[in-house]
Amino acid sequence: MPISKCLQRSEPLWKGWDRKAQKNGLRHQVYAVNGDCYVGQWKDNMKHGKGTQIWKKKGTIYEGDWKFGKRDGYGILSSPDREKGKYRRVYAGWWKDDKKSGYGIQFFGPKEYYEGEWCGDQRSGWGRTYYSNGDIYEGQWLKDKPHGEGMLRLKNGNRYEGYWQRGMKNGPGRFFHLDHSQLFEGFWVDDVAKCGTMIDFGRDEAPEPTQFPIPKIEILDPDGVLKEALAMFKAEEDED
Repeated sequence: MPISKCLQRSEPLWKGWDRKAQKNGLRHQVYAVNGDCYVGQWKDNMKHGKGTQIWKKKGTIYEGDWKFGKRDGYGILSSPDREKGKYRRVYAGWWKDDKKSGYGIQFFGPKEYYEGEWCGDQRSGWGRTYYSNGDIYEGQWLKDKPHGEGMLRLKNGNRYEGYWQRGMKNGPGRFFHLDHSQLFEGFWVDDVAKCGTMIDFGRDEAPEPTQFPIPKIEILDPDGVLKEALAMFKAEEDED
């Protein structure tokens, strides 16, 4: 009796081509339709591991960690400097889900940068910003603005120590006028000092002292009402 064999069905060609096209492991210069280029590791057809991405339109370069197609881990973002003809570092730090998250340093210009905590591409947590005008803010941030306790040190040495909300002085704080050797301690609302006290300290050593010292506040009681009231209060205590 003859033995019949079932013919095996051949796999469609497109499946083999698709399997070969799946990117896993290290690949060199994979180009997108828009001209962007990626060199690095892949997993399941997604950027995963160490790799470098170059965006053609702006010339920006990212070098660092990837996780399932997104920047995740430690990485450095750089952009071209047309005047100097080389790349300028924009951000160096940690990423999560394609956004700056964790500790990192952001460079806004040659003399202005931030170092500290990030969350969702915004400065959030503790951090310090060096401004181009010479001022320095160090303290807490929320949604890319000073928020919480912090200190702003101006270029001339004067400084504010206190509370912030939405990038403005809000709440109790102290402002040291070191050029005049004066201290203002009070309460702020949206960068405006609403109430407080101003005192002199080390006036003789001040670089630019005011013309006249701040007079001391004394309680005047010409009729002796206060003394009489204190005497009555003391007498009542003695009787008790």
